[in-house]
Amino acid sequence: MHWFIPALVATVAWGTADLFYKKGADPADRFSYLKTVIMVGLLMGLHAFYILLFKGIDYDPSFMIKYLPVSFFYILSMAIGYLGLRFLELSISSPIQNSSGAIAGLMAFLFLGQVMTTIQFFAVALITVGVIVLALLEQRLAEAERRLNKEVIDRKYKYGALALLFPLMYAFLDSLGTFADAWFFDAYAGFGETLEMQANLSYEFTWLIVAILAFIYVVVIKKQSFRPKDQTDRGLAAVFETLGQFFYVFAISSNAVVVAPMISSYSVVSVILSRIFLKERLTKWQYTAVMGIIIGIFILGFE
Repeated sequence: MHWFIPALVATVAWGTADLFYKKGADPADRFSYLKTVIMVGLLMGLHAFYILLFKGIDYDPSFMIKYLPVSFFYILSMAIGYLGLRFLELSISSPIQNSSGAIAGLMAFLFLGQVMTTIQFFAVALITVGVIVLALLEQRLAEAERRLNKEVIDRKYKYGALALLFPLMYAFLDSLGTFADAWFFDAYAGFGETLEMQANLSYEFTWLIVAILAFIYVVVIKKQSFRPKDQTDRGLAAVFETLGQFFYVFAISSNAVVVAPMISSYSVVSVILSRIFLKERLTKWQYTAVMGIIIGIFILGFE
């Protein structure tokens, strides 16, 4: 049961990060997603150096190569997710994006031989259905709000191939990353108790390298402004992203088949925080979906 608390912390942290990703996305800035990449990689790298300097971890740099397939899928999926925010409403892409956890859980079940009990299966199904229903409701409400405000958005950005490409790629790559994560911890299970930290540090150092390359491209080559005072929301998103990642590796290494669908419900945290801080209101159907997800998470914790 030691996987549940880390999974819960990661879910809350990533849901909070999602709120700041929304606030930090600038549709008018075509480099906005790369600036987010820079901030996330910077915070990840700073955290990795802090762990090395003050926690006395004996880090094996070869794990950067061993963990590279996992890092590659995760980082690429996240960058595509940031880019997609320029082209479509997050609520439209959510039903596809949030399916990645269920896909990863299914892959762990089919290919890694991981199992779940009947009650865990019920809870995972409840969470998955709740996430999809909540996202569909978000889409419907966003459409109604635009009609009320007489806003017109180019149809090709909402429903065309370009708009659908981003969430599809995100879901596919993120599920591959989660599956690769589960495989990694199975394959290197004999390494010892520090395996989770080796994986987390490798991931964070890889993020730092990507951030440095993105900074060179955006600031040095493209001469774009990157003032720290303009990066507040992206910086806060990076803080919560890093916090979620730290706890995620401990959860996914223990019970991937259940953890992956559970953590995919982080969108419910984002919805609740949006209502609190952005003064948006929940409908009764949204409350129902939220409660379904919370009940599913409670069942996993109790079971």
